[in-house]
Amino acid sequence: MKQLWQILFSCGRSPAKRSLSTRPIKRQRNAQNLIQAAIIALAIGTLMLVTSPGRALQVQVVPNNPQLGDTLSVTVESDTPGNTAPAVSLGKRTYSAFPIGNNRFRALLPTTPLDKPGVLQLRISDGNETRLLGLPLRGRKFPTQSIWLPPGKDQDLSDFEFDRVDAFKKLVTPEKFWSGLFLKPNNGPITTIYGVRRYYNGKFAHDYYHRGVDYAGAYGSPIIAPAAGRVALVGQESKGFVIHGNCIGIDHGQGVESIFLHLSRILVKNGEFVKAGQVIGALGGTGAATGPHLHWGLYVNGQAVDPSPWRNKRFE
Repeated sequence: MKQLWQILFSCGRSPAKRSLSTRPIKRQRNAQNLIQAAIIALAIGTLMLVTSPGRALQVQVVPNNPQLGDTLSVTVESDTPGNTAPAVSLGKRTYSAFPIGNNRFRALLPTTPLDKPGVLQLRISDGNETRLLGLPLRGRKFPTQSIWLPPGKDQDLSDFEFDRVDAFKKLVTPEKFWSGLFLKPNNGPITTIYGVRRYYNGKFAHDYYHRGVDYAGAYGSPIIAPAAGRVALVGQESKGFVIHGNCIGIDHGQGVESIFLHLSRILVKNGEFVKAGQVIGALGGTGAATGPHLHWGLYVNGQAVDPSPWRNKRFE
């Protein structure tokens, strides 16, 4: 730009001394130079208006090469007046974006084993500008296992139980309660990973995948909150939770929830705020369980995602 303005400036000057015979030719050349320089300046000025970082909508997606089950963290930087949250959409659904400081917002988008691998079409808009992003979603192989439930445990989910759990999973509390990495909720070894497909009593469960991680800890061993949050669900087998058994649901805020199933004891109350690492219950075998274990499910905006990345990577 400095050279360009030097050209524009020099073309506007006239030599101190000119001969009468060369003045018309030089004036014509100067005029042509001015026109060419003006055209260049106009082109560069237009390019600056289009790509100016002061107005461009900045978007970052992590991870940039996700696989099925990953949580997508979409960070948007926008200088829209009023600090209005941008709209972040994937397919036909729009997800809430929350401020994280310095004109930046963050939305969490879930992916599951039932999604199709391919290019995800993200749409981000702040009211003044819209960006369309194509993000490749990698496939992932999930194992298959057979589960044989004892008599009386192979019931359909009751409306009462379904309605309570479904309402819990849809919570999108504006506050963010968690901080840092999520903790392991039980010291037992993992026996069933996230995403496993299953046959129940010999029948394949279509549109089903294991929506969490199972820990085979000792019966009665402590279960801790993996992150801070508010208890938003307490279910008891004796009061109709025949599938989940005794269970606890913790709202971590901003559409992130943990649910713990098959407990032998519940040590917290609905509405109670818990800290990361706090003992909330004890491992058991209530509900639709073939034996004592803990099922930990992590939900993001209503969909069960793989909890493992949340224990290895910060979602701030």
